[in-house]
Amino acid sequence: MFGLVAAGVAMGLGGTVAMDLWAIVLNRVFGQGKPNWANVGRWAGHLPEGRVFHDDIAAVAPVQGELALGWAVHYGVGIAYGIIWALLAGAGWLAAPTFVPVWIFALVTIAAGWFLLQPGMGLGTALSKTPTPWKGRALGLVTHTVFGLGMWLVALTI
Repeated sequence: MFGLVAAGVAMGLGGTVAMDLWAIVLNRVFGQGKPNWANVGRWAGHLPEGRVFHDDIAAVAPVQGELALGWAVHYGVGIAYGIIWALLAGAGWLAAPTFVPVWIFALVTIAAGWFLLQPGMGLGTALSKTPTPWKGRALGLVTHTVFGLGMWLVALTI
């Protein structure tokens, strides 16, 4: 089991790094804004108070170290997804990793953003309160595809 967990950590890290590299490409080539991990940190920083949903996370009181906390949440969730996938897929998949199963898993993980994180930050379910929700949803699906691709590439190397 330790081998599966270690593989999951590596895959989660690889997938998350792939997402971050993709965000840089989108920013530099297409002018797409980068993710604001400080807002995620602010949201996470208020969770211990029992406050999950906010009307506008930018209007909520800042928390100390929110940018670092946001990055930690981002990578922590990526690692958790990697471990979950490794445990679900098992040693057989790791011995001969194929893309489609991990891709489907990566697409499913967007549900946490659509139904917890985004509403929690005041963006609405699946970005419904944003000016261009369908653009954000499409970008999210592509980004989660990149996450799955990163996980798969790491799996191929281990």
